[in-house]
Amino acid sequence: MASTATLHRKPPHPPSAPSATPAAPRHTALPTWAWTLPPVLVLALGFLYPLALVVRQSFTPESLDEGGASLAPYAEVFASAAFHTALTTTVWLAVGATVGCLVLGFALALVIAFVPFPGGKAVARFIDVFLSFPSFLITLALLFIYGSVGMANGAWTGVTGAAEGPFHFLTTPWGVLLAEITYFTPFVMRPLLAAFSQLDTAQLEVASSLGAGPLRIVRQVILPEALPALAAGGSLVLVLCLNEFGIVLFTGAKGVTTLPTLVYSKAILESDYPAACVVAVVNVVLSVGLYSLYRVVSRRAGA
Repeated sequence: MASTATLHRKPPHPPSAPSATPAAPRHTALPTWAWTLPPVLVLALGFLYPLALVVRQSFTPESLDEGGASLAPYAEVFASAAFHTALTTTVWLAVGATVGCLVLGFALALVIAFVPFPGGKAVARFIDVFLSFPSFLITLALLFIYGSVGMANGAWTGVTGAAEGPFHFLTTPWGVLLAEITYFTPFVMRPLLAAFSQLDTAQLEVASSLGAGPLRIVRQVILPEALPALAAGGSLVLVLCLNEFGIVLFTGAKGVTTLPTLVYSKAILESDYPAACVVAVVNVVLSVGLYSLYRVVSRRAGA
């Protein structure tokens, strides 16, 4: 009986295999080029394509049929006295404004950073706000003060009874230079104030305790620390002054012709588009070269 029961006993069920869980759908990651393609297309259509058209137009004299290319526009522009005058004026205004901004910006930054006075922090914050102002606004303010019918001339004629005041320099290159220095000086002060905030005041105290005067402290302690910031700010101002158009236009300095105003004159007033494109290409080459210098200096300065 035992054997019969054993024969009819159902064999044990084998352990059931664990049910396989369905795999989660895998999302295919987009390649890197797919992410970079949209901004590249926007850059190409919005900037590179118009720039390519300007370069192409600079090699296309109006006398040639469509599709022709020649160096004649460059030869004609480079041989003109107007281009030489504009290039010289642009360079000396940019260099002069940069030097003025460096000297004035360094002096003002020293006062704000190291000379305690009421409202010093508010002045430092105002510099950040000043950087957002358009250049023509500063020029317009100078016109209200030193223009032919401005406050200074009005006060002079009111006191002396003269027919007109003595201040007419805003319509000269010196007026343009003053306006550029006034507008671009905060672009030098901003990196200087950041550099001064990182300066260890213990060095100043030690130098003062050793008998060093203020000028010697500035020359031997502060200035070496400020050189990278000065170089970065000066390079930026040089690039911006090279391309400045609004200040020259709003001062009304008709005898001052820079490369940007020459582009405007050739394109809008004379309808000489090949010549305007040649001057624009030269301006772009100078700007890119100076911007590359600015990036190198800023990288070394840690800005």
